[in-house]
Formats: sequence, structure tokens, C-alpha cells
Amino acid sequence: QVQLVESGGGLVQPGGSLRLSCVASSNIFILMTMTWYRQAPGNQRELVASITGAGTTNYVDSVKGRFTISRDNAKKTVYLQMNALKPEDTAVYYCKATMKASDYWGQGTQVTVSS
Repeated sequence: QVQLVESGGGLVQPGGSLRLSCVASSNIFILMTMTWYRQAPGNQRELVASITGAGTTNYVDSVKGRFTISRDNAKKTVYLQMNALKPEDTAVYYCKATMKASDYWGQGTQVTVSS
């Protein structure tokens, strides 16, 4: 069983920045593909960004050029640096770890972009 704990959410003005963190409990973190999802009220959960153990990244088009996903394998942590935030980025952001076809989810952290 893998436990994931997200942090870093909050209230920010449009154009501002936040950095989300997700710490994993697994000792084989380096083997995991880590993904950030988000879910706004009334919407389906959508993939925001992912990063493999080798460091290959993928982003949804709406965040390209604004968000950066990265990982620190020594700290068993994945980050999501979010810049130039927009009101439409408001959502609960979830961290997911995937290993051998098994998925593990964090509890989510709220991001609100509003003036």
C-alpha cells in the first residue's frame, strides 16, 4: 500500500503562483509514474501533468507553458509548479502514483484562484 500526502494548495490571485507537493510512502518511488489530476465542481477529474520514473513529462494543453511537474526521488516527492494561474485553474488537485497497473491516490488539496 502506498500513501500519498499532498500539500501546497491555497488561495491565490490571478497571475499568481503556487507549488504543490506530494510525498509518497513507498521505498520504490523511483519506479512509479506520478500524475497530478484536478477536479472542479461539476466537472470530471482531468489529468494535468505526469512524470515517469525516468523523468518523461506530459501536460494537458491548457497548462503547457504555465505548469511544471518535477520529482525528487531522494525525497519521494513530486511537485507541480503552477505559474500564471487563472480562475479556471480552481479545483481540488490530486496526486496519483501508478506502479504495476495499480493506482494510489492522495486526499487532494484545494487550489482557488480568485481576486
